[in-house]
Amino acid sequence: MQRYKIKIEYEGTPFVGWQFQKNGQSIQEVLQKAIFRFSNENVTVIGAGRTDSGVHALGQVAHFDLKKKIRKTKILPAINQNIGNKPITILKVNRVNKKFHARHDAKRRTYQYFIVNRQSPLALQKNKAWHIRKKLDLLSMKKGAKLLLGTHDFSTFRSSSCGAKTPIKTMEKILIKKSKDKITLQFTSRSFLQQQVRSMVGCLKYLGESKWDLKDFIKSFKSKNRIKCAPPAPACGLYLTNIEY
Repeated sequence: MQRYKIKIEYEGTPFVGWQFQKNGQSIQEVLQKAIFRFSNENVTVIGAGRTDSGVHALGQVAHFDLKKKIRKTKILPAINQNIGNKPITILKVNRVNKKFHARHDAKRRTYQYFIVNRQSPLALQKNKAWHIRKKLDLLSMKKGAKLLLGTHDFSTFRSSSCGAKTPIKTMEKILIKKSKDKITLQFTSRSFLQQQVRSMVGCLKYLGESKWDLKDFIKSFKSKNRIKCAPPAPACGLYLTNIEY
């Protein structure tokens, strides 16, 4: 039995998310079927991050096991060919130790959220970014983001369906930058709660458009109450960009 580690890029728009579900097609399902087509083996593809419906990935990592001995150089084109025209592609394949686990061994995960801040509607970036017409105050957003750094109870930003054992997480790094009309928010942590990034972005957006001041933001964060959270940012702007081991 050989374990393989794969790096994956995908557009999440047409999928129900990473995880296999009965109500629609998932990224996991597409990959497992693609691997079966060339190997004739039923495998379980374990991902490092269970991205939600509509969320994209530039650097998702996963692993699976094969009984047959297949040359590493053949696996990448074989999976990609059997994925067909679905917006998923394998970027890299490596043989790894049987003890390697894509999810449990991850030391750091980085997500990026993209906002296009302009009047004109999106053409090329539709379903790829959050379109916000009102001009956002980046300085206010950065002040709010600074308060999220470190170890905290992030219950305010936690989805009601989140299965994490604890809401306490450590936010290692947050970067907010702007280039022309594009705002990028980058979050790095060992792990995240379900919908945490989108919920934090939603609250930072309230700061940026002056719906909240810093006191409102702190009150929401410290409440540890989901009801006090601003509406989460839409899934279309969120990307899983990097996993570190």
